[in-house]
Amino acid sequence: MRRCCRVILSTPPKGNHIALSFWTAGSDLPDWFRNPKKDGDSLDDDDDDSNDDFVLPIKSDPVVERSHGSVSKPLSILPGCPAPASHEEAEFEADIDEVSRILSSHFASPEAIVIAMDCCPVRVSGRMVDKILRRFGSDWVAAFGFFMWAGAQEGYCHHADLYNLMVDILGKFKQFDLLWGLIRQMDEIGCLVSLATMTKVMRRLAGANRWTDAIDAFNKMDQFGVVRDTKAMNALLDTLCKEKSVKRARGVFQELRGVVPPDESSFNTLVHGWCQARMLNEARDTMKEMEEHGFSPSVITYTSLIEAYCMEKDFQTVYAILNEMCSKGCRPNVITYTIVMHALGKAGRTQEALDVFDKVKRDGCVPDASFYNSIIYILGRAGRLEDANSVFDEMCRTGIPPTVAIFNTMISAACDHSQAENALKILVKMEEQSCKPDIKTYTPLLKLCCKRQWMKILPFLICHMFRKDISPDFSTYILLVTWLCRNGKPAQSCLFLEEMVLKGFMPKQETFDLVMEKLDKGNLHSAKKKIQHLKLRAAALKHTGSSYSRKDGDAGQRCSVLSNDCGGES
Repeated sequence: MRRCCRVILSTPPKGNHIALSFWTAGSDLPDWFRNPKKDGDSLDDDDDDSNDDFVLPIKSDPVVERSHGSVSKPLSILPGCPAPASHEEAEFEADIDEVSRILSSHFASPEAIVIAMDCCPVRVSGRMVDKILRRFGSDWVAAFGFFMWAGAQEGYCHHADLYNLMVDILGKFKQFDLLWGLIRQMDEIGCLVSLATMTKVMRRLAGANRWTDAIDAFNKMDQFGVVRDTKAMNALLDTLCKEKSVKRARGVFQELRGVVPPDESSFNTLVHGWCQARMLNEARDTMKEMEEHGFSPSVITYTSLIEAYCMEKDFQTVYAILNEMCSKGCRPNVITYTIVMHALGKAGRTQEALDVFDKVKRDGCVPDASFYNSIIYILGRAGRLEDANSVFDEMCRTGIPPTVAIFNTMISAACDHSQAENALKILVKMEEQSCKPDIKTYTPLLKLCCKRQWMKILPFLICHMFRKDISPDFSTYILLVTWLCRNGKPAQSCLFLEEMVLKGFMPKQETFDLVMEKLDKGNLHSAKKKIQHLKLRAAALKHTGSSYSRKDGDAGQRCSVLSNDCGGES
């Protein structure tokens, strides 16, 4: 059964399995979208959302409507939730909805979820586990609790990819004790721990600034049957460099080079790391060392160097390196040109960027999706949305299918120029072309909703995300909290602030300060007290490094900051 997407504005009934309608409602279009009242009547007499008069666009073949003066028409059908193709598919979707309903209650621990799921009559499959883990990837307690329960069901065993996905989720939330326990379980089962597994472990440890632990993970990976060869060393070097620790990567390289033979990729990784750190002399030295080992700098090597000078906006040196490449018989590729073109566009040198576009086509270098994405970004940034449309059409004519990144760029450009209707048309277009959105698809739309105070469209978009198995991450929550606060909706921002803390995300002090300042100005003293308590809880969680201290049934209390007793206090 699909339910209308609606914000709960009163205190919900008690119970341990109450989920916000934001997260559990279906993505069917609400009545107020399909049938807006005419003659200027309010969409909802009970709401004071006078500015919330936007209606979703009808489906349209062009990605963006060419005539900007056209009048909006209500959308009759959004292809967001196509009808299941079979009875089995309908059962699968119903099972997913039931599991999601339970997990949305925010239990205190994974063990509590295992108990709650005990009587859940769903058919567990690898596909189900994958979908649930991705949907609840930003709530490690829900994800791990379900993972534990599913793994204990008769006739079902997790496969390696699902273990790796769970390892990554635990690592994202710095639950490293549980992570290593899972690794040991994988090892006991046999042949489940791979280089892909250990790479995720190393990346998450390095991302938490636990550099020594990341290196230790590499050193002991052979205990789990993973060979410490050149490919594994390169994974460690890449991990350290991407986490802005190129000096440690260099130290590891020096230590291991006598045991593990480096290859061209080893040196390219270090060159890229030095370039990202803007340590260009060290990058050049590594290129010389590379040649001493019999590896000639390749287009990958030079492209890293070019990218570094692009970040410095030193385009004179960029052009000099391009000439150097050609003189050495190392022709730039489409990635090289994309980086140069993108940097010129970001620097406001739009015409130079377009000249690169023309040069690529003249030289017979075949543009790829990333190249087209960059030129669309440049044109959109310059306000040339019609030209961006034309490039999009040209790309499609050449047989290159639009990627999620390209759709995201188009949506972002439309939102940046306050063309919300066109942005939503592009979202519809993505679904028509079966292009799965990601979190970046929704970010500009959510930001625009907060800015325009479209409090009806906001929950619709969040429900749409949920149905696409996309859960808000830390940056998304911060965006919602801060932009709602700055645009006169501090009570609504409390909902998202509380939600993120319950999920284990730790907002910074200034986020709490901003919310409390706006609540104070609005005389919302009850809500302010709740946020003060939430701040203490967040501090306690940060101190203990755990989110186990949340209480069962907290989901049922989350909406209280939006209840009537928060309004208009004096």
